[in-house]
Amino acid sequence: MRFSLAEALPRARDFSRSPRLPLISSQLVNPLQTLGLALGAGFSSGLNLYATVATLGVLQRFGLIHLPPTLEIVGHPIVLGIAVALYIIEFLADKVPYLDTVWDAIHTFIRPPAAAVIAYGASVAAPQEWRWAAALLAGGVALTSHSAKASTRAAVNTVPEPFSNWALSFGEDMLAVWLTWFTTVHPIATIVIVVALLILCAFLLYYLFRFARAALARL
Repeated sequence: MRFSLAEALPRARDFSRSPRLPLISSQLVNPLQTLGLALGAGFSSGLNLYATVATLGVLQRFGLIHLPPTLEIVGHPIVLGIAVALYIIEFLADKVPYLDTVWDAIHTFIRPPAAAVIAYGASVAAPQEWRWAAALLAGGVALTSHSAKASTRAAVNTVPEPFSNWALSFGEDMLAVWLTWFTTVHPIATIVIVVALLILCAFLLYYLFRFARAALARL
């Protein structure tokens, strides 16, 4: 059976016009998906809030994902531009020893609430109790990853050479961007990854606390 080029082209055009499958959408009602989004958005926001928002904005802007109406605003050029500008400022501040500690201290009051807002907006189609649970969970996860990051960077600042600080900063940025993207594509698989990262954060916080207590005891 033969098909002419004239018959094939309309079909190709129709296929190209077909809507893309939403990755985060108003159809998101599965509790596990809501949990994955809360964990992923929370952890990445705790590491770098502006990289998280900028990544979501870029993905939305270029149609790679379809955010719920409550979060579509992050793809607006003004919001996206501000997020990118703030990320650049954080990128630079994060490379300067002790300035990064001050920056992290200030963002203790910014990252967890912002993570809660993102999770609440992403779970727009979920029942109200799930949305609040997602917001609270995301805020707590963001506070945990933020605390581990800030404590680790403060400890690394005691080392004279700057390369360890820079390597950690680049690693945190890449993890925040990658985890944000991965959460939009595989929210359920994100649960396993974030749980593993939270266990790592718990170990880091425990050993850094012991290190700080031992250092104070020697004074």
